[in-house]
Amino acid sequence: MCEASVYIEREGSEELVLESVDVLEEEGDEVRMVSIFGEEKRLKARVKRLALVNHRIVLEPVEPAG
Repeated sequence: MCEASVYIEREGSEELVLESVDVLEEEGDEVRMVSIFGEEKRLKARVKRLALVNHRIVLEPVEPAG
């Protein structure tokens, strides 16, 4: 299987967002994730790091402009 787990990095630690992710799309300042089970999540974030051999995607929050 080729799906990945998505984490968000905050203050130096990583928090699991969604497992078994099949689709990851950037839409403006959001990232849309869909798991193989149809669960969908959206976060105001951007991709920071991909570790494909380890099936890990790390996101970082997008700070609101202002």
